[in-house]
Amino acid sequence: MPLFFKPGGLLRQYIICLLALCLIQPCATAEILQADPQTYRQLLKTLQAGDSLLLAPGLYKAGLPVHKLLGKPGQVITIAAADSLQPPVFQARRGHNTVSIIDSGYVTIRHLVLEGRGLPVDAVKAEGHARWVHHITLEGLVIRGHGNNQQTVAISSKCPAWDWVIRGNVIEGAGTGVYLGNSDGSDAFVGGLIEHNLITNTLGYNLQIKHQKKRESVDGMPDERRTTIIRHNVFSKAVGNGQTEMARPNLLVGHWPLTGAGQDDLYQIYGNFFYQNPGEALFQGEGNIALYNNLFVNDLGDAVHIQPHNDVPREISIFYNTVIAAGTGIIIRKPNADVQKLAADYPQRVLANVVFAEVPIRAELLSGNVTGQLSAAQNYLNKPLARLGERDLRPRAKLTAKFDPASMQNYLEWNLGLNGDLRQAGEVGAYGGSQGTLYWVPSVELKPPVLSR
Repeated sequence: MPLFFKPGGLLRQYIICLLALCLIQPCATAEILQADPQTYRQLLKTLQAGDSLLLAPGLYKAGLPVHKLLGKPGQVITIAAADSLQPPVFQARRGHNTVSIIDSGYVTIRHLVLEGRGLPVDAVKAEGHARWVHHITLEGLVIRGHGNNQQTVAISSKCPAWDWVIRGNVIEGAGTGVYLGNSDGSDAFVGGLIEHNLITNTLGYNLQIKHQKKRESVDGMPDERRTTIIRHNVFSKAVGNGQTEMARPNLLVGHWPLTGAGQDDLYQIYGNFFYQNPGEALFQGEGNIALYNNLFVNDLGDAVHIQPHNDVPREISIFYNTVIAAGTGIIIRKPNADVQKLAADYPQRVLANVVFAEVPIRAELLSGNVTGQLSAAQNYLNKPLARLGERDLRPRAKLTAKFDPASMQNYLEWNLGLNGDLRQAGEVGAYGGSQGTLYWVPSVELKPPVLSR
């Protein structure tokens, strides 16, 4: 009689040992599959948790349907270039979004070129008829040719979405760069990480995250407090803007749900470079926002608008930024009288910034800011008005002021300057710490604005 049929509990011990081995090492072996333009569509359908599909160089004309692909924590499904130096090129086709995502999770898409050909289709879209799309990583994509109109989007989510990572992508000349959530406030985007991207010359927003009416009741959708992080990106609208009446900020973030799950969610937006916008402010936001350690340069208008959009600004912390603007540097606009009391319940602090603008700051709760007219910037900063690539916004000598840093200390990397150095007491503006070799001169290229430790 085989061992596992013998009496005395050996069967139970065998099963326990077998289960333990499966927990240590998955019973199903992950596969690495090689594909080319002729074979990839068929192989896509076979992908299981932990599998990788490596795509040979070439022209792919049949899109990339990521439909019902389900990885697991620690067993992500990866779709990537076999050689990142020779990325596959996916060519847009009429009537189909190029990377179409439906009911998928724990999927990484890496090192592809998405060529829009001027067609009115999106490059990457979590489709509106999907139930959900979660734990998606989009990394190292080059997205171009998606500027047919302002509603043509490079990366878009139109269904409940959470825990996305959008990292290290280049988006050039799209109608809208990244648009997350539905225009009516439904289909929330929750808990994202958006970092090290270069988004330039869009007709509309470089990036917009929509307001949220409520947090959807979807299996797996987080209901605890979450943070969306937007860091170390370059957002530029120096050229390519749409018509004046359709002008949009480089980045706009909407409010969180007003009640229930998600109402205390937070944006942490830091270490970014915002560059030029002839028709709108560089940044606009409402809800709960921490905006810090950023460089804002707008020789054509305003920099930072905190103002009512679909609701009102709530808890706002604006600190350690360096701002150069021909118009207004930072403004927190008061909401209408009927919601004044609501806004008064949330602190809205502006402290330890360096702002040179026609109107430097308009806000109430101010502390430790160094401000002046735009013409005075060169007295305090190295080369504040030079051309791009030479414009150096570091202080000529250490700039300090008196302020209480207690309200900053709950935020990621709050005590590091844009150059990556530990801040010294009382320093203001985006740059802090050493004046030595670690610093970043603003430029419009895929290069992290922070030198990470």
